[in-house]
Amino acid sequence: MKKIIRSFSKNLKESFGPGVYQVNGIDVQCVHCKHNRFERGRAQLNTAAATFFNLDFANRSAEILICDQCGYVHWFYKDVKRV
Repeated sequence: MKKIIRSFSKNLKESFGPGVYQVNGIDVQCVHCKHNRFERGRAQLNTAAATFFNLDFANRSAEILICDQCGYVHWFYKDVKRV
């Protein structure tokens, strides 16, 4: 039983921390330091027209991966998948 709890705890911890990702079937590697673990997030892609009319909420968003080692931010418009 302890083994199961430890395994569950480890998997849970890893799922919320930095991870390894793929985009379009290709493993993501930092272009700056070649590290392969990232924090995941989203960012708004604002346009001048939408901002002018106060419609920023209608703009699309991109997925971002932030390198866990150097902090370089990678932007992706396609789906990012955790491996």
